[in-house]
Amino acid sequence: MSHPGKAELGFDALSDRFRESLSCELDKPDFRELDLGSPVSPLRTRQSGVATATTTTTSSSSSSSGSVSGRNAQNVLARRPDSGANQHHSGELSGSSDNSPTAGSGKAARNFYSGSARSDSASTHHTHYSGQSSVNSPPLNVLPTGNICPSGRILKTGMAVSRGSRSDVLGSGTGNYGHGSIMRGGGMGPAKGMGVAVGGGGGEAAVVTPRVVAGGGESGRRAMGGSDPEELKRAGNEQYRRGNFPEALMLYDRAIMLSPSNAAYRSNRAAALTGLGRLADAVRECEVAVKLDPKYWRAHQRLASLFIRLGQVENARRHMYIAGLQPDSNEQQKLQAVEKHLSRCADARRIREWKTVLRESDAAIAAGADFSSQLFMCRVEALLKLHQLEEAELRLNSIPKLEPLSDSCSRAKFFGMLSEAYLLFVRAQIEMALGRFDNAVSTAEKAGQIDAQNFEVSVLLKNVRLIARARARGNDLFKSERFTEACMAYGDGLRLDPANSVLYCNRAACWFKLGQWEQSLEDCNQALRIQPNYMKALLRRAASNSKLERWEDAVRDYEVLRRELPDDNEVAESLFHAQVALKKSLGEEVTNMKFGGEVEEVLGLEQFKAAISLPGVSVVHFKTASDSQCKQMSSFLDTLCSRYPSISFLKVDVEECPAIASAENVRIVPTFKIYKSGCRVKEIVCPSRDMLEHSVRHYSF
Repeated sequence: MSHPGKAELGFDALSDRFRESLSCELDKPDFRELDLGSPVSPLRTRQSGVATATTTTTSSSSSSSGSVSGRNAQNVLARRPDSGANQHHSGELSGSSDNSPTAGSGKAARNFYSGSARSDSASTHHTHYSGQSSVNSPPLNVLPTGNICPSGRILKTGMAVSRGSRSDVLGSGTGNYGHGSIMRGGGMGPAKGMGVAVGGGGGEAAVVTPRVVAGGGESGRRAMGGSDPEELKRAGNEQYRRGNFPEALMLYDRAIMLSPSNAAYRSNRAAALTGLGRLADAVRECEVAVKLDPKYWRAHQRLASLFIRLGQVENARRHMYIAGLQPDSNEQQKLQAVEKHLSRCADARRIREWKTVLRESDAAIAAGADFSSQLFMCRVEALLKLHQLEEAELRLNSIPKLEPLSDSCSRAKFFGMLSEAYLLFVRAQIEMALGRFDNAVSTAEKAGQIDAQNFEVSVLLKNVRLIARARARGNDLFKSERFTEACMAYGDGLRLDPANSVLYCNRAACWFKLGQWEQSLEDCNQALRIQPNYMKALLRRAASNSKLERWEDAVRDYEVLRRELPDDNEVAESLFHAQVALKKSLGEEVTNMKFGGEVEEVLGLEQFKAAISLPGVSVVHFKTASDSQCKQMSSFLDTLCSRYPSISFLKVDVEECPAIASAENVRIVPTFKIYKSGCRVKEIVCPSRDMLEHSVRHYSF
């Protein structure tokens, strides 16, 4: 890294302002219930693209370890606040629209930076970070990712921070806002409780506790202590340009307290809130600004940008196209793309083309609606209809969480429903599919309260209540051992919800009790088509196959259950009996097989020959008492003995029984040999646990 003195040679006119070289830290804030008892109880992403610091590299570079100069960077200079339209809002943050604070892949994330420089009378010391950029003589007024820039200039990368001559102290101060920022000594702290929710990619939302950056120096402190709202606004604008959004927010708040009717202050506050990922609050602030000044074009443009990100194209269009003013071309293109994909998504949903719904909802999110809870929920609905229940449940838990929305947002329609009602509409269907019937009813009722006039919501509420009632009636009848009537009750529910795996599984239990194994098997198959990892349905199918003496199918299902439920003795015993029955059905001789045996110790050659000659599979562990690896494998052999009860496990101490070791040519321990009806079929020397179990499982059939 070059010495700051050298970097100043070409900038005499700015020498007082740039004495320190900076180091930019590239932070990356991001933004089953299993019951195999009663049949009536159901079972049950990312990084944002890291924008390398946007800097202008100097004529001098360093080969110091951990320093990178301007790699993959763009250099974009933002204009100073202009004095264009609405002259009385002079000093409002420049630009026509808010752009997403994301860097690729639709992630709502911010890059916050810290510069570290400590000035002494003799020399300047620099803090170096591995893999980060080292900056000398940064450009002026570089905006952070997602800030509002002059029309047509959308910043996609990070920023370089211009520091004054005041010494910076890394980690000093009281605040904890703004990833990667440096707190100046004595800097201002944040208001308490100002946690920041930053939207993540693919619908994730991470709660970030930023660090406050008092980068405004003396001017920022003077502004906070003074009573001039314009000075506060200017200081806030400077912090915003530096990417210090929490501090900018505090300065704007102070300005608003002194002058609550100024629309520019409100609009600037909305920009800071957007930088913090608080889009719902930003919408409310912009709406206040346009109420204070209905002709305030910049606040309208910010609202349009926010509504695009929320997927509300009608609201976005209403604020984007203001008479006499030309909308930002980039935001206009984004609106058109989101609207196109939303329209296709709605058309596909109407005809139940769920794969198309999934594809178009993803496209709308990628086009700019990266904070739309409704679009993320639309993906969940499509996955549910495609019988990808586990994936739907996973996606449901990653939907970005928003603060309560304003009235204009709440009144927006999505697929003909009020936005909030649609979220509850899909959630009720997920709850029903997972067998949480009471939750489904209460969620559907909430959707009905929000949008009682919507036909889809009304039909869902009616069906959910009827299905829950049918399931409860079936459960009561099953407990009373009135299995035929219970079958009918579950069937009533399935007529209303033919894709409910829980109802199929419950009805399968009734058929099983009635001795109708084929019907039980078919209902289990239906349940598993809808929910492939439904363990209770798999257990009932295995039991039905056993009753039908379809031993190969029964063993296959019990093997899966054994892997998923390794400590379940009932499953282990059922697997053992199914394996024995399968061997008998194949004509193999089965003798001396018992469930739950122990590892047998072999003490002589004759005993060894007799043991491996028995029908079935034998696994022999050749070991020594003093070898540590043999001790570890011996304990694991006990585990395998319980997991694979149809196999005979033996152990031979080669020091105690050298005749057996000689006859079997064992020279290395631990060695495992597998025999089938007296014939050796496999030998493994010093295996791993996984390798040994794989071989045992292979020969257990």
